[in-house]
Amino acid sequence: MNPASVDIKDKIIEVTPSLGLTFATNLFIGKEPSEPDNCVTIFDTPGYPPLASFDGLLQYDKPSVQIRVRNLSYLVGWTLIDHIKRVLHNRSFTMLNGTIYTNVLCSQEPALLDWDANNRARFVATFDVQRTI
Repeated sequence: MNPASVDIKDKIIEVTPSLGLTFATNLFIGKEPSEPDNCVTIFDTPGYPPLASFDGLLQYDKPSVQIRVRNLSYLVGWTLIDHIKRVLHNRSFTMLNGTIYTNVLCSQEPALLDWDANNRARFVATFDVQRTI
């Protein structure tokens, strides 16, 4: 099973080809590079404990991811993270890389995190995920 960040990255690329996000070019996992100025980074963050049914037949993993958008333009950065939120929020019963994602929910609305040392706006949004294990 992949880290949730890997599967969410693939879903963003699949659903939003018009955004022009390419893995390892302007879309990253786990570490935000110093370049390019405009990029998206997905971080695995603490989620909730795994959930199990009483019969033990079906269990759920409940990780979360934080998505960070960095952009030289406040408005372009905000628009991008809002678009990503709308694409991912309440996405149910999606198969990603062999894993069934029963739900993806935005648990923290997009917000300005800060302006970095190079005067680029950084926005974040957090998504809670439930997937079968």
